[in-house]
Amino acid sequence: MKRKLAAITGVAGYLPEYILTNKELEKMVDTSETWIVERTGIRQRHILKEPGKATSDMGVEAVKQLLEKTGTKHEEVELVIVATVTPDYIFPDTANVLCDKMGFKNAWGFDLHAACSGFLFALNTAAKFIESGTHKKVILVGADMMSSIIDYQDRTTCIIFGDGAAAVMLEPSEDDCGVIDALLRGDGSGRTVLHQKAGGSLHPASIETVTNREHYVYQNGRPVFKAAVQGMSDVVQKVMVRNNLSKDDVAWIVPHQANIRIIESVAGQLDFPMEKVMVNIQKYGNTTAATIPLCLRDYEGQLKKGDNLILTAFGGGFTWGAIYLKWAY
Repeated sequence: MKRKLAAITGVAGYLPEYILTNKELEKMVDTSETWIVERTGIRQRHILKEPGKATSDMGVEAVKQLLEKTGTKHEEVELVIVATVTPDYIFPDTANVLCDKMGFKNAWGFDLHAACSGFLFALNTAAKFIESGTHKKVILVGADMMSSIIDYQDRTTCIIFGDGAAAVMLEPSEDDCGVIDALLRGDGSGRTVLHQKAGGSLHPASIETVTNREHYVYQNGRPVFKAAVQGMSDVVQKVMVRNNLSKDDVAWIVPHQANIRIIESVAGQLDFPMEKVMVNIQKYGNTTAATIPLCLRDYEGQLKKGDNLILTAFGGGFTWGAIYLKWAY
């Protein structure tokens, strides 16, 4: 029996209105626009400033656009998966909060936490619900309010991250388009160089953890850079080999937008032209789980049905992977 594929049938995104420029960051920490652009490629990032708003609210805006674009009725949605490391609450899941705010009465949902690889891990997970035949319309949201866990006194991290959300619709494919292959990896020893120290069961919130600024992202850049380049290059190459793909067969590489130097290094390792690598980091910075679907949204007009895409990401923990899919519309 031929395997039923899960196809992306629509994509939408949302960025908060407020834009934090490099010039503004110059006034906040010891840095410069030239230094930021040369080392990261980032020129600005969007920040959610509205009081009382959180990750779910950005996800809601993206999902509203997605329903309109795909002509999907609220009652048709069966499952919502939210990839995020900045949930509204420890519990309940942000996916359930989003379903409530959207009025999805026939859907259930859950969050998936895999840092910057979250969208990839969630896409592979969501595809299985379609492939199994148990679900016909699954919404996958990648959303993060990174400003809520970033220390704006730490120039090594505050220049990198932004807030944003994007959503895709997954449905059963009517042809050979859809998610074809995935190679996902993890190495928990990476937690020593990229983590948020406090807030979990190991270091619960206390006066001391707040005073010591332990609820913010900590990153040791050099080992993360090396591991990201090596990890993403390796999995992309392996996915291409086991699916008999040459670089000429691949229309686009869609990398996580962490740092322009990482993206260029991965392209170089793969001998892949930057003209066929999706890049929008200059506009949004690193929005963690939202970067890959925001790329798909921004490049949607350049995609053609049947295009071979390879999505790849690397995240804290460590987590990384690659997914091969054929664009469905």
